[in-house]
Amino acid sequence: MAHYAFLNEDNIVTEVIVGRNEDETVDGVSDWETYYGNIRGQVCKRTSFNGNIRKQFAGVGFTFNETADVFITPKPFASWSLDANYDWQAPIAYPADGKQYSWDEANQVWVLAG
Repeated sequence: MAHYAFLNEDNIVTEVIVGRNEDETVDGVSDWETYYGNIRGQVCKRTSFNGNIRKQFAGVGFTFNETADVFITPKPFASWSLDANYDWQAPIAYPADGKQYSWDEANQVWVLAG
């Protein structure tokens, strides 16, 4: 069982479906990304739960970066920036004291949870 993400014209994931494995050939079809994409009239890219394909499992609202061939999670806050590994980073590093924090976007600080 494989999973496929459909992309809109802005490379945003609109839907993820379960489909055929890449190693399956049915009625002469073996390129499932192209097959599913043609049916829907959208670009289709394979994704995987374990992150072995295209960095991470795609979800609705994720962006597909064609150059890097990766799915990127939605930007969590306006102040955050994308790093070289295509992960969002806060302007201030998360505290390394083992406690739980949440990001306060208005004040640009980590706030102790609970």
